[in-house]
Amino acid sequence: MKNFTKILAASFALMAVTGCQKPYQKVTTFAEPDDPTSLTQAQTADWESLTSRFNGSWADTDCRYSRSIVPQTFSSDTCQLVAWKGERTNAQLLLWATDSIDGVKCDIADFSTGTASLPSDIAQARFVRYALADSTFSVGGAALLLPDMIDSLSVFDIDERTVRPVWISVSVPQDATPGLYSSSVTVTSADGERLEFPLTLEVQDHTLAPPSEWNYHLDLWQHPTAVARAHGLEVWSDAHFDALRPVMSRLADAGQKVITATLNKDPWNHQCYDGYENMIDWTLGNDGKWKYDYTNFDRWVEMMMDLGIDKMINCYSMVPWNCELEYFDEAKGETVTVVAEPGKPFFEEIWTPFLTDFKQHLADKGWLRITNIAMDERSPEAMDAAVKVLEKCAPEMGFALADNHSSYKKYTMMRDVCVAQGQPAEHADILARRDQGYNTTFYVCCGPLYPNTFTYSQPFEAELLGLYGLAWDYDGMLRWAYNSWPADPQTDSRYGNWSSGDTYLVYPYNRSSVRFERLIDGIEDAEKVRALRTSGADVSGIETVLEEIRTTDINNPSLPWREITAKARKAINQASRANK
Repeated sequence: MKNFTKILAASFALMAVTGCQKPYQKVTTFAEPDDPTSLTQAQTADWESLTSRFNGSWADTDCRYSRSIVPQTFSSDTCQLVAWKGERTNAQLLLWATDSIDGVKCDIADFSTGTASLPSDIAQARFVRYALADSTFSVGGAALLLPDMIDSLSVFDIDERTVRPVWISVSVPQDATPGLYSSSVTVTSADGERLEFPLTLEVQDHTLAPPSEWNYHLDLWQHPTAVARAHGLEVWSDAHFDALRPVMSRLADAGQKVITATLNKDPWNHQCYDGYENMIDWTLGNDGKWKYDYTNFDRWVEMMMDLGIDKMINCYSMVPWNCELEYFDEAKGETVTVVAEPGKPFFEEIWTPFLTDFKQHLADKGWLRITNIAMDERSPEAMDAAVKVLEKCAPEMGFALADNHSSYKKYTMMRDVCVAQGQPAEHADILARRDQGYNTTFYVCCGPLYPNTFTYSQPFEAELLGLYGLAWDYDGMLRWAYNSWPADPQTDSRYGNWSSGDTYLVYPYNRSSVRFERLIDGIEDAEKVRALRTSGADVSGIETVLEEIRTTDINNPSLPWREITAKARKAINQASRANK
C-alpha cells in the first residue's frame, strides 16, 4: 500500500439489523457511463492495497479527479476557506470506497468563532457526477469520463472501487461578523460508516455587493427552447416558463446582465442540438401589411427582468448565419422562408417595416433604451448593410456585436462590443468607449483551446478567465452558450464538432457544474479587486500578479497557470486582510 499522507479514513462494523427495520432502498438516479479508460496494473494494485473500505479527504477545487483511480495527493487535513461577507466560496471533498457504500450523506455543522456563529444552512454539500468528454484538445478522439455536473441529490450510493467528489459551497451572509469560524463536514452511510472533515472559514471584514450590483458585465447566451425539450414541455407554455425560472435565476445569481432574445427564426442556423423557436411571429396579411406578435418575446423579457437580469436586451439578428427569415403568409396560408442578404434591396425592404414596428413596441414597453440589435461574428460587408438600415429605421436602438474582425473600431457607436479573446481590443479604445457609457468585453467559445470552460478544461481555467479580463481592463466577458444542451448532457457532454461542454455551463433541472461555479469565482475575484482599488487599499501585490498575466502567453497550457491563479487568489486575500 502506498503511503497516503493526510488521509482521513474510517471503517466501522455494520449496524445490527433488527426484524422491524425496513431494508435500505437504493437511490434512484441515472446510470453514469462506464469509464472507457483501462486501469494500469499499478492503479489496480492501489485499490487492492487499501485497508479501509470507506475513505475520504479534502481535495483541490482547481483539479478534476478520476472516478476509477485511487486519489494520490491531498491539500490538508483541514480545509481553510477565505471569503468576504456576501461572497460564495467553494471546497471539494473526495470520497472513495473499496466496496459499495449505500446511503451516503453529508452534514455540515454550524460555523462558530466561540463568540459568533453562522448557521449550517449557509453551506451546501452536493455530489459531483461524471459524464463522457473529449480527450484534452482532441475533438472526436478517445473519450474520457470526467466530473462536472453538481447534482441535487441529498443521498448517494457509491459503487465499489470508485471515487465520488462532493462539492461544498458556502454563501457568507452580508451581515456576518468577521472572524475565523470552525465547522466540519460529517459523512455517514446507511451501514453506519462515519467520516469527519474539519473546516475553517475566515470571514474578512469586507462586503461583496449582491450580484445584481456587480459591475462585471456577464453575458452568457440563453437558450429557452433547450429547456422545453430537455424537460419534455411545450415551448412557451406555462410549464415551460415554470421550468425556465430556476435555471435563469441561477444565471441572475452569477451577475448576468443581458437577456438573449431572437427576432425571427433560429439566428444561428441550428448550430446546436436544439434550434431556437421564434420569440416574435411575423405575418404578412392578406392586405399586404405586416403584423408582428410579440407575446412570447414580451413574456420572456418580463420573466428575466423579474429575476434581475435587466441591463440589456440583445436581439439576434438582422444577419442570421444563413440570412433566412420566416413568416406566415395569410394569402398562401403557409409559412414562408426567404433569404434576405445584407446589401440586397430585399434586405431593406423586409427589415424596414419590422424595425419601425419593433421600435414602437419597445418604446411602449419602456425597453427601447436598453435594447440592442445584436450580431454574431458577421463580416464587415454584412455589418455595413445592417448598420445602414438600422440607423435609417431605428437609430434609437443600439447595436451589440461579438466581434472577430475588429469592427468596433469603425462602429464606435456600438453600446455592447465583445471581442474574440485572441483578437484583443486596444486599451485606449476600451477607455474611450467606457467614457461614452459603452462596455467592452471579451469572449471565448469553441476557441481558444486554453483557457476555457470545456468539460475537459481544468476548473481553475474558468477562474483564470475572470482574472484575464481584469488584467486587460475589460468590463466583463461573453460566452456563447449557457444552456444549449446536447441530447443527454448529464451522461455525454460531447456534441458535433464543438469541444465537449462548449455548448453549456449548467444542466437540466437547474443543476450547476464545477465549471460554472469556478467561473463565478473569477467574477468575484474581479469584483473584489475593483472594490479594493476604489477603497484606496494597497493592491500592489495583486497588480504584480495581473501584470504577470498580461505579459505571459495566456493560451499556452504548458505555463504554470494553475500556480498563477492561486497566486492571484492569495494576493487578493492578503490585500483584504491588510486593508480592513
